[in-house]
Order: sequence, then structure tokens, then C-alpha cells
Amino acid sequence: MSRDLERASRTAQMYPPIEPYESGYIEVDGGHSLYWEACGNPGGKPALFLHSGPGGGCSASNRRLFDPDRYRIILYDQRGCGRSRPHASADAGLRANTTAHLVSDIEALRLPLGIDRWLLLGGSWGATLALAYAQACPGRVSAMILRGVFTARRSELRWLYGGGASSLFPQAWEKFNAPIPEVERGDLVAAYHVRLADAHGESAAAIALARAWCAWEDEIMTRLPDNRAGMTSRQDDRSLLALARIETHYLVNGAFLQEGQLIANAHRMSHIPGMIVQGRCDAVTPPVTAWDLHRAWPGSELEIVPDAGHASSEPGTLRRLIAATQAYART
Repeated sequence: MSRDLERASRTAQMYPPIEPYESGYIEVDGGHSLYWEACGNPGGKPALFLHSGPGGGCSASNRRLFDPDRYRIILYDQRGCGRSRPHASADAGLRANTTAHLVSDIEALRLPLGIDRWLLLGGSWGATLALAYAQACPGRVSAMILRGVFTARRSELRWLYGGGASSLFPQAWEKFNAPIPEVERGDLVAAYHVRLADAHGESAAAIALARAWCAWEDEIMTRLPDNRAGMTSRQDDRSLLALARIETHYLVNGAFLQEGQLIANAHRMSHIPGMIVQGRCDAVTPPVTAWDLHRAWPGSELEIVPDAGHASSEPGTLRRLIAATQAYART
């Protein structure tokens, strides 16, 4: 498929905006109610989009990665974020909220939709969840498209939150450290987690912490000045608070995964074809993780985008993601 992908990626563009033809809520354990929607062709190839974060939620642009004539496109907001309830701007959004719960939720969504197998597309945390689900339910995955792979290994967390990326972005790193007393800066994830978990509701103090947490990743998301993700400036306070609370909740717990689990268990996906799209200049999830996964996953292809960082919106990355959905639509 590599030759077809290379040819298609030169001209691939996002599809026109579309609206869901069906949407609703599904009740799952722990008192959570998950928003979901279906777009495109009801008789098309099933595809599930897994959003990033954890805690980011889906957006209308995510629908546009798939040909609506060929795909039955399913999107949903994970526990505690987006339109799902309860929201993590309150403590209830973090209850019964682990990777195992999220994997179970995907199955809870698949069954009533009558889907036997579906293609998974996810970037960053979405890639983490795609891997966890595919390794737990390999018979339910037809193919995977992953971008900016994150597997929550200690080395990856040290890079992003322990000073590795700070050598590339010292000014942003200084701002990230600023809300935390110097004595606690040896473990910034834990320091933010304690404060966000203890903060009262949607107080001004909680929102300021959430904005500081989200701004760090936002600043290093892309290498292109004119293509800034702009997350902290575009999103409302409630969404940023949910993102920061859920992210720190997961990261302080190692994403509720054993060390190296997703790489070690990649053999479980050996029969699943997959495309890994990775920016060479990705400062959030450097290419070494994508390379380690590619070597451990026999069915994968790895596409390194030479001029791209982490954001899915970077032109080279976006073209390759859409070219991959086009290629898999034909299989």
C-alpha cells in the first residue's frame, strides 16, 4: 500500500463538512453517559475515530478525514469530556475513568451499532486507546491508522513532563513550571494533578491551572508558526479544565497500563494492517515510539513526515492521514 499512499498523499484534502445522520447517548458503568454520532454512508465501511487527550473530545473536523460516500463514520466523546456526562469539570467525571473502562466503552458502543469489525483512527492519546483496544479485542479491528504515537512509557513521560522537551522550548517550559512551587517541580504531573483534583469546581484558580497545563503542550504542538493549534485560546474554560483534570488523572497513574505494555503486546495485532504517520519534528511524541511500535507490529507500515510536528492539522500529516483512509476504503 505504500506506493498508493505516496501517490495519494500528494493531493489528498479534507472532505467537505458533514453533519451526523444519527446521534445519541449510551449508558455505561460508573454512572457515565457517552455522546456518540454516526456520519457518512450508513452502509459504508465502519470506522471509529478516537480523539486525543485523554479528555479532548471530538470536533466536526474529525469527520472530514473520511470519504462520507465510502465510510460509516462513528465518533464519540470519551468519559468525562466533550458532550459526555458527567463532565470532568466536576469530580464525578473522574470516577470509573481508566483505560480499561474506555476499552470496555468501545465494545459497549460497537455492539448496539451492529458493527462486526471497524477501522480505528487515532492520534496521540487516540493512538494509545486504539492500541489498547486492538490488543484486547483484535478480532474486532479491520485496520488502524495511527498518528503521533504515545504509549505512556516512563521514558515518554520523562521527555514531555520531566525536562526532555524543555531543552527545545525553554520559555514555554518556564511558564509551565511557574504555577508550581520550586520544591515540587521534580514531578510536575503529580503537582498539577493534586491541585486540579483538589480545586473547587470551576473556580478561577482551577481554570488558571488548567490553562497553564494545556498551554505547555499547545506551545510545542507544531513547528509551523502559522499553524499553531491554539487550543488554549480557542477552547472554553470548562473544556480546558476537563482536559487538564483527565490528562493528569491518567498520567499520574501511568495511563493505567503496565510499563511498556502496548509495545510488548503488539504481537496480538500481527494480523491487523496498519499505517503509522509520524512527524519527524514531533516534540510531543518523538519518532522513537512510532519506530519501536513499527518494529514490534508485523502488520504495520511507518510513514515519517519530514517537515511535521505533532499536530494532525499540519499539511504533510493531514494529507497522509486522508490518503490512508482512502487506501483502506478500497480493502
